[in-house]
Amino acid sequence: MDFLEYAFMQRALIAAAIVGLTAPAIGTYLVQRRQAVMGDGIGHVATTGVGLGFLLNTSPVWMASLVAVVGAVGMEHIRSRGRTSGDIALAMLFYGGLAGGVMIINMAGGSTATLSSYLFGGITTVAPEDVWAAVVLAVLVLGVTVGLRRQLFAISQDEEFARVTGMPVRALNLLMAVTAALTVTVAMRIVGLLLVSAMMVIPVAAAQRVTRGFAATLSLAMLIGVLVSLSGVTATYYLDAPSGAAIVLLAIAVFVVMTAVSAPLARRRAKTARAVTEEVCTRDDVKV
Repeated sequence: MDFLEYAFMQRALIAAAIVGLTAPAIGTYLVQRRQAVMGDGIGHVATTGVGLGFLLNTSPVWMASLVAVVGAVGMEHIRSRGRTSGDIALAMLFYGGLAGGVMIINMAGGSTATLSSYLFGGITTVAPEDVWAAVVLAVLVLGVTVGLRRQLFAISQDEEFARVTGMPVRALNLLMAVTAALTVTVAMRIVGLLLVSAMMVIPVAAAQRVTRGFAATLSLAMLIGVLVSLSGVTATYYLDAPSGAAIVLLAIAVFVVMTAVSAPLARRRAKTARAVTEEVCTRDDVKV
């Protein structure tokens, strides 16, 4: 536990816990909507924001947040139009964002190491201002994903039904896209822009293997996210590896374990359900 004595590790662990909470929180809705790839696309676009931050000598985190939000709104607009050509437009947006970011960072005099820390995460690169920015953004993300969970769950399940009931579906879709963009920038210093999508998807997929019901999946996914994020950052301290890679590999390991546990757990639940049904039928027969 000697690593807790270092200020950079304290900042990295705080940021990791925030990532572990926020990424699965918004990821639960994206997985329900079959938009798991959206986080990956936003991460590509946010790279341009990082480059602009260096070029304009401003905070890369806040500039990436601004560019990611604009990109997410554009993606939601393309998705809502539902045209076949939308796939091509999204691909151009994703890869154009990444290529633009690389080019701008090169123009700003940034090094490959600088870019790599944003793409794959790094525990030594988390500055105090990054932690404060992550805290502010995380409050916004959790406020939306937890505070509006009923509305977001409704549009994730059936947009048409939600629209018929009077919900502002268009506004909620835009809010979800903006929240996903903010989550990407929260996670980029620890997990990295290219791997942040994994933390939106894998903890949720692992939780779905053993839970039934939306609330249980959301809660377990956030718990898994926090555990693998803290464990990954701690492992990185000893292995001297990119923190994003360690966190994602641990998340995949948890998914494998949950998958192995899910089958016997399902059989046990089915057996319990049959026993309850038989007991109820026996009581009804006795009453008759």
